[in-house]
Amino acid sequence: MLGGSVYIAFLRFVLCMIGTVVIFLQLDESRFSKKRVAVIYGVFCIVAAVLSCIWYMVDWKSCIRMVTFVVFAAFAIVSVLISKKHIYLTIYNLAFTFYLTAVFIVGGIEVARVLFHGNVWADISVRSIMILTMIWWLRKCMRKMMKGFDIYLETEMDVFSIVILIISLFSGIGITLIQHYVEHNGYRLIQLAVNFFLTGALQIVVFQLYLHMGKESEYQKENQLMKMNQRLLGRQLELLEESVESGRRIRHDIRHHNQVIAEYARRGQTDALLVYLRQYEHKMEAGVVPVICSNTAVNNILSAYTRWAKMERINVTIDAEVDKDFGVPDMDMVTILSNAYENAIYGCIEAREQMEERECFIHLLVKKKGNKLVIYCSNTCKMDLGFKNGQPRPEFTGGIGVSSIIKTAEHYDGEADFKNDDGVFVFRLIMNIPKQTEMMV
Repeated sequence: MLGGSVYIAFLRFVLCMIGTVVIFLQLDESRFSKKRVAVIYGVFCIVAAVLSCIWYMVDWKSCIRMVTFVVFAAFAIVSVLISKKHIYLTIYNLAFTFYLTAVFIVGGIEVARVLFHGNVWADISVRSIMILTMIWWLRKCMRKMMKGFDIYLETEMDVFSIVILIISLFSGIGITLIQHYVEHNGYRLIQLAVNFFLTGALQIVVFQLYLHMGKESEYQKENQLMKMNQRLLGRQLELLEESVESGRRIRHDIRHHNQVIAEYARRGQTDALLVYLRQYEHKMEAGVVPVICSNTAVNNILSAYTRWAKMERINVTIDAEVDKDFGVPDMDMVTILSNAYENAIYGCIEAREQMEERECFIHLLVKKKGNKLVIYCSNTCKMDLGFKNGQPRPEFTGGIGVSSIIKTAEHYDGEADFKNDDGVFVFRLIMNIPKQTEMMV
């Protein structure tokens, strides 16, 4: 602090708090409306500024050393209550905000001391410029990247690691501010610069690390989806080859059938001809691939995997009622249904390997109810099927198919859950079906 009257101190406090609030709001998302958030933070800034000024008048020395930490701690409590993100993501955003706050506070004071002989208005002007520059930088360059980073941080980082990271960031920033307010040796500027650099470098390293990990995870999911589509296409080609072969046999035999029909007609054996035609009709129907539902993509997925399941001697029951064009893109239906059905088949295979005499089954329900899509799948599974964070462990599902299902469902504001009901794996999903106008946008 550079001293000055209580009015100057009040102006500094208000400026710092407003800057901190606006910077934090560029990184975080509130659970309330913008108007309500503005009122909450406005009241907080006024109350905190008044109390800080009272502290400034009562005990100037302790105020300049501790007011930043106390006010930011109170700000953190308010922000955690307002934020709609997970607690550790909010705290990480607070740590990043605290770092930027420390930069413009220390930067303003040091520029005023070194270049303007400690002029308080120079301090206020430099702080204002730095705050506006940070806000512009966050909005133009970092806001979109930080949103993706939050998602990657949430999915890729364990709680222990993120707690250690947050403690490290807060410790680095706290030590920097303590050195700024307490130590006055000749190397103070060098120490402050090094500490800011190391703390900032830590944030950049973590940011780049989890961006890379998140993008790598996205690439793995895309690769898995491509492989899954390849397997689905292969099974559809098998069905097509069977249909082509069946057509060839029919064309080869049609001449013989015509000769038999003609012979029955010449002899006037009408009853025998009708019996023969019924037998021929049953034989033709047996070679036709059944239509499970009117939606082409869903029908192809279910047909292909049902054929595979029956080859594995799995009893399959399907109840599918979806319209031809019901609003969910085919690619998303492939992601959900193919993963669910394939995992169900693998679950049955693993259960039979564990206990050969077990009867394996799959029951799959796909229905459109109003503006909701409901999917239910139950299948035989291992008794010791493990779960982590409400999801089956990857070693039991063969990869990241479950996360693909969840991510697709969340895109439609949906929910999915999984459970092991005494050797029966149950998957349930419900999600909103977008309106046709939304699909066209």
